[in-house]
Amino acid sequence: MAFETTTELQQEHQLKIKQVFEEVAKVVVGQEYMVNRLLVGLFTNGHILLEGVHGLAKTLTISTVARVLHLYFARIQFTPDLLHSDLVGTMIYNQKEGKFEVKKGPIFANIILADEINRSPAKVQSALLEAMQEKQVTIGETTFTLDKPFLVMATQNPVENEGTYQLPEAQIDRFMMKVFVNYPTKEHELEIMRRISNMGFSYEVNPVLTKEDIFSIRGEVNKVKISESLEKYIIELVTATRKPKEYKLENEAQYIQFGASPRASINMNLAAKAVAFMNGRDYVLPEDIKEIALDIMNHRIILNYEAEADNVKTADIVKALLSKVPITK
Repeated sequence: MAFETTTELQQEHQLKIKQVFEEVAKVVVGQEYMVNRLLVGLFTNGHILLEGVHGLAKTLTISTVARVLHLYFARIQFTPDLLHSDLVGTMIYNQKEGKFEVKKGPIFANIILADEINRSPAKVQSALLEAMQEKQVTIGETTFTLDKPFLVMATQNPVENEGTYQLPEAQIDRFMMKVFVNYPTKEHELEIMRRISNMGFSYEVNPVLTKEDIFSIRGEVNKVKISESLEKYIIELVTATRKPKEYKLENEAQYIQFGASPRASINMNLAAKAVAFMNGRDYVLPEDIKEIALDIMNHRIILNYEAEADNVKTADIVKALLSKVPITK
């Protein structure tokens, strides 16, 4: 029996990725961008912070993607009274056996939806972020390695601030991307309304990718080529957020309090490779970097009060970076 060539394997995986979008579309209308970014995070082992108002199908999209990928999904609703043990688990006493046993929490899943993460106190947030970073959880005296793949999709509501605890910038930086989820178009909303009003609408989807497929795709993404000039371009983009005046960004410089951390360059490289692979290429183009730049730097460029007063957003700064920072050869 002949083994598949790498090209044939890549084509098979890209076909399956296309089928993932088709299966998710059976349930979710018009959130292809969110699904794309969820897959980028999955294929690069990067966690994602989603921001958007209520009712934009964030939970439905993530749970549907998990079913299509045949992964164990858990939703955790963060509230002010949520405890550390509610997240990771605790030790309980078994009277019959006369000893303590471990009861694992919902964090022991493949895809976690941390809904409204900013509604819980810092101790609970740090427990989740520790699991994200270390890929392990300690309960009592026992340390458990989390199952792979392990991906956290955290959501924030940008509208309500009452009863919330703002995530420290150092913790937000651990998320690979911050993705803004927008309202659906009129056409998509019409389709959503019709689907929901149809009582016979089915939420059933077929599994497409296996864990083995995901790990194989991760290996292929890692092999995607990126030229030295594009590697330097990523570094120039990130450096420009720290020293904007050196890149003739005098107007933007007055609004930037802190530039992006080194995690920005690391994650931009990884995400650009994933985007290239999902577009059917084994090499990165400048367009791949530009496509992912905003999501990577959304939460890493810290703006000052002047920016808020002048209604300047991070997207405006990133747009200026992409237009003025040249690609060096």
